[in-house]
Amino acid sequence: MLSIPASRPNAYSGSPLDRAANRREDAAFIEAALADAETLFVPVWRSRSLMKGVPEGAPEAVLLTGAAAEAVRMTGGPWAFLGFWEGRPVFAVDCSQADDPLPLLPEGMGAFADLRTVAGLLPPGEASILAHARGLMHWRTKHRFCGVCGAGCEPRSAGHAMACTNCGTQHFPRTDPAVIMLVVREGRCLLGHSTRFPNNVMYSTLAGFVEPGETLEEAVRREVMEEAGIEVGAVHYHSSQPWPFPSSIMLGFHAEGLSDTITIDPEELRDARWFTVEEMRNPQAHGFALPRGDSIARRLIEDWLAEQAA
Repeated sequence: MLSIPASRPNAYSGSPLDRAANRREDAAFIEAALADAETLFVPVWRSRSLMKGVPEGAPEAVLLTGAAAEAVRMTGGPWAFLGFWEGRPVFAVDCSQADDPLPLLPEGMGAFADLRTVAGLLPPGEASILAHARGLMHWRTKHRFCGVCGAGCEPRSAGHAMACTNCGTQHFPRTDPAVIMLVVREGRCLLGHSTRFPNNVMYSTLAGFVEPGETLEEAVRREVMEEAGIEVGAVHYHSSQPWPFPSSIMLGFHAEGLSDTITIDPEELRDARWFTVEEMRNPQAHGFALPRGDSIARRLIEDWLAEQAA
């Protein structure tokens, strides 16, 4: 089985930000940047991002400055310094405490929407910035208390750490590694229909979280065996994708299937099948749908199909 390289960057990757981690402890800089009318703020409301042009199919991120940014910050939610974009400081700010943040903004500023529905349509870099802000703000809103003693925590490092006010333990943003793999065998690929899929005809690659003390390759083999009963041999890395929904990174692989008979785990999958190249190239005609274009699952599939045509 040959390794298949990634044909292009995945959605949410390719951030244009200089994260400037060395400025996070510079209190004077952070204070001045927060007050600067040219500073950009990325608002997050209940895990949704502010965008305009969504109904027209031409979304673009809306970043706030000046009075609009101040109005959102006055909701009292957490914030964090993300870095510099073309020399301008960029902060994420959560405004979820407002029942409706749009009245706080000038008219025509767009609306808050689920980033996943439009990520593939956003201009380069914007999806990455919105995903960065969403993931960090999710961590800030969900980790207000110490996991060691239960006391309240206070933000540190410009929003990139939380310190317990009682025992002093420092807590940092977590990213959970998950493997996602397209298993292939003799010109066919293995796809499953998850019990969690809202689309009742969508089939996608198998995936699962990496467990403690496990290599990525071991996680690929274990997950495929657990979910579909297929033995896996060679495992080849393809690419990775930030997936802050809420806090993962997807590590993509192509894997060699060594057996044919599928035995599904009914708690994870409603169905799993081997699909031919012909079926994969025309899924609608064969009664199923592929995963969304912004997903690494779709990229694994597309790059494998391209390899079959080579």
